[in-house]
Amino acid sequence: MQQKQFGKVPSGARLERIQKSPNYRDGAFQNQSPTPDLAEGITYWDILKSYTKKVEEKEPLDSLPSVRTDLKNLESEQPVVVWLGHSSYFIRLAGKNILVDPVLSGYASPVSFFGKNYPGSNVYSVEDFPEIDLLLISHDHYDHLDYSTIEKLQPKVKQVVTGLGVGAHLEHWGYPAEKVTELDWYEDVRLDSTLHIRSAPARHFSGRKFKRNQTLWSSFMLEAPQHKIYVGGDSGYDKHFKEIGQKYGPFDLAILENGQYNAYWKYIHMMPEETVQAAQDLGAKVLLPVHWGKFTLALHPWTEPIERVTKRAHEVGLPIATPQIGEPVVLEQPLPHKTWWRK
Repeated sequence: MQQKQFGKVPSGARLERIQKSPNYRDGAFQNQSPTPDLAEGITYWDILKSYTKKVEEKEPLDSLPSVRTDLKNLESEQPVVVWLGHSSYFIRLAGKNILVDPVLSGYASPVSFFGKNYPGSNVYSVEDFPEIDLLLISHDHYDHLDYSTIEKLQPKVKQVVTGLGVGAHLEHWGYPAEKVTELDWYEDVRLDSTLHIRSAPARHFSGRKFKRNQTLWSSFMLEAPQHKIYVGGDSGYDKHFKEIGQKYGPFDLAILENGQYNAYWKYIHMMPEETVQAAQDLGAKVLLPVHWGKFTLALHPWTEPIERVTKRAHEVGLPIATPQIGEPVVLEQPLPHKTWWRK
C-alpha cells in the first residue's frame, strides 16, 4: 500500500482547507443527499455471490473497432470531443486542448493483472497527445485517475483542475503545486479570457486505499464564449442535475456516465434511463454517453448500457452521439450514430 500508484492522503495545509469545506463533515466528504454504498437490504455477501454467476456477453468476443484521429492537428471552428474509451476523452474547445480522466495504461486498477481493457479499446498513448492546456480529473478512482498515464503526461500538462484533496496524489507523482488547482463544489477558475471552469456536485464517492471520501468527487462545467460543455464524472442520479441546469444551463453537450451500474449500487451510478433524464435536467442539446466500452467493472453485458441509453434517448427525442473510440464528435455537425458495437 506504500507503492506510488496508491497515492497520498491529504495532510497539512491541504487537509486544513478540506476541513473548512461545507461538504466535509464527520471526517469525510459527503454527498448532497444521503447516499449509502449499497441499496437497501443488500449486503457485500450478496454482491460476492452475484459475481459467481455467468453473464452472457459480459465482454466483447472480438477486438473493438476504432478510429485514429490525429489529436495534434485537430482543427475545427466548433468544439470537438474525441472519446478514448470508458471515461477518458480529449476536448478541443476555444483553441484549448483539454484532457479528461485519461486511463491509457491498459487496466483500471492499481495492478496490471486486474481490470484489463477490452482488445482494441486502448489505441491511444501519451505520445499521441499535443501539449495539454487543461488536465481535468473528476475524482481519484483507478478508472479515472491512472498513475502510469498521469506520470507520463506530466511534461505535456500546463494546468490541472480537480477536486479538493486530489492534488495530494498529483504532487506525490511529481506535479508541481503551482500546476494544480483544487476546487470545492461551485468554486471556479478562469484558464484565460476564453475558458471558464466551474466545479459542481456529483453523487459518488472517492478513495484509492481503504478509507473512503478523503478527496472530493466532482462534475465540471466548461464555458467558452460561444459554447458550454458539462463533464459529469461519475454520479448517481440526484437533484444536482436539475439545479445545475436551472442555474447554469442549457449546455451544448453533456458528457455523462452510462455503464458499470447495478441495482445493488444504484445510488452511486446511474441506470441508462437516468442518464437520459440527467441530460434533460441539464438542458443538454446533445448527450455523449461514456463510462462503457473499455472495462468490465459491473455485471451487465458490455453492450447493454449503450443499447438502453440510445433507446431511451430516441424515445424522448434527445440527440445522442455514439462514436467509436477515437471518432471525433463535432458540435453543430452531424453526430456519429452507427451501432458499431453490434455484430
